[in-house]
Amino acid sequence: MNAPEDREAAFQTEVRRHLRRNYLAHLGHGLLGQTGMRLINAPTFIPAYLYMLAGTDAAVGIARGLQYLGMLLSPFLGATLIEHRRRVVGVSIWNGALMRVQILGLALAGIFLPDPWRLFATCAFLMGFGFFLGIQGVAFNMLVSKVIPVAHRGFLLGLRMALSGVTAAVVAVLAGTYLVDSNVLGNGYAATFLVAFGLTSTGLAMLLFVVEPPSPTVREPSRVSERLRELPALLRSDKGFTRYFQARALATMGRMAVPFYVIYAKDRMDLGGSELGQLTAAFVIAQSVTNLAWGSIADRRGFRFVFLAALALWILAVLLLMETDDFRGVLAVFAVLGAGLGGFQFAAQNLVLEFGSRRNLPMRIAVANTASEAVAAVGAVAGGLLAALFSYVALFWIAIVFQLGALVVVFWFVEEPRTNPRRGGASNA
Repeated sequence: MNAPEDREAAFQTEVRRHLRRNYLAHLGHGLLGQTGMRLINAPTFIPAYLYMLAGTDAAVGIARGLQYLGMLLSPFLGATLIEHRRRVVGVSIWNGALMRVQILGLALAGIFLPDPWRLFATCAFLMGFGFFLGIQGVAFNMLVSKVIPVAHRGFLLGLRMALSGVTAAVVAVLAGTYLVDSNVLGNGYAATFLVAFGLTSTGLAMLLFVVEPPSPTVREPSRVSERLRELPALLRSDKGFTRYFQARALATMGRMAVPFYVIYAKDRMDLGGSELGQLTAAFVIAQSVTNLAWGSIADRRGFRFVFLAALALWILAVLLLMETDDFRGVLAVFAVLGAGLGGFQFAAQNLVLEFGSRRNLPMRIAVANTASEAVAAVGAVAGGLLAALFSYVALFWIAIVFQLGALVVVFWFVEEPRTNPRRGGASNA
């Protein structure tokens, strides 16, 4: 049982043996564990909260940029933390706990700190949240690629998103109506983050039930600097992967406009906590329901197809937003936006798992995540400045140009990795 093929066969046998248990554990984690992530990353509560604290578009962009900066700094650290480990679930759990501490920090800062320290602390905790999210993006995706075969992965991930979306939607509506509007604890937004912390911490415990077989092959431990020197060879070895992460970075530049969708809507109509809750619910429910559909489509057509379709839907949502001037219309637009933006993120995060071999998977995830978050950090600040200097509409059109560039690159230059005989999906290698 020492030959590589024998070790791989034994590994796949263990994966199949524990598939049902791992499937259910991931569903439980998705039901509650992703709630806080949804509420913080949704283009509603955090942008509105930041605008309330700072009163300027530039500050909203800078604060989001700090979150993306945190996400930029840590993926390579995450890769070197796990690529030599035969099991990675432990890293996912302790890092997930540190990520949730940042959500707690957002809540406590909002309740106990005075201005302007509240804004400074919020920016710091957003950066910390991004930092640990960057590590988790590598560790958790590696865990999923190990314990969930590719043929079952799309539907599971879509169902996870659906379950967490239902929870987040309920929390958003109740929080907007009963916490934000009523200014509970002296800061309704902070009270919302406190509820999210409790729910998402409970969900993290579900990962304790995951049974992870040891990897049949791992790399030797290495420093971040050593792995960075190997990047050029890694990128040259798979042009399809390189073009994919370039396209992902281009599309991510379109996220420069995301925090300003709700501020643009608030400029055109009166939106209180109740309306913000409804917009958040529309966004996450649409994101959740369509991710279930995106997952099923990905199982049949691949994540490349989902990447293209969802990106086109995201562009359509922004075009509709610029033509809508009543709340019901904006509610529908945020539903379309949830379907498109959520589908894009879903596909972008999972398409990377299908290039190359498992041995280099942590570094491929780190490369793709770092490139997109570097662009996101720059884009968030640029978006705030563009909105302040010009207009929201100008910002939206600039973002659309980047999104169209990503569509062209993936459509013309990235082959479907599942059907390309020169590559095997990482989950099968």
